[in-house]
Amino acid sequence: MSIWQQPIFAETLTAFSANSAVSHLGIEFLEVGDDFISARVPVDARTCQPFGLLHGGVSVVLAETLGSCGANFACPPGYQAVGLDINANHLRGVTSGWVTGIARPVHLGRTTQVWQIELRNDANDLTCVSRITMAVLAPK
Repeated sequence: MSIWQQPIFAETLTAFSANSAVSHLGIEFLEVGDDFISARVPVDARTCQPFGLLHGGVSVVLAETLGSCGANFACPPGYQAVGLDINANHLRGVTSGWVTGIARPVHLGRTTQVWQIELRNDANDLTCVSRITMAVLAPK
């Protein structure tokens, strides 16, 4: 059973994110399933820190993008989800290729949502785990 309260497609998310940090970092939305969203970010000059590793902040941008998009499309029409808290544990450095994230809800409540995001490298090794808590705001 689908969790989405509004129509959601990877193409919709891509268009929605044009001319934002998401597009500037090269993040690409890949798939929307019944209970998940996936996207990937390239490991390149735009996204690496000076030591040649994917910047931890970019991992968090990917995680927050996935969790925030998921939360907003899981809200009823007219409602909005905004971030309250995000954390990330960086488990493995990445120096090339792509990092792909998958976000799934842990809790979809009336006033809050919690999303778990796993990031993996091209070898499918877990590189980062993140959790975001979102506040659900009623229409004004």
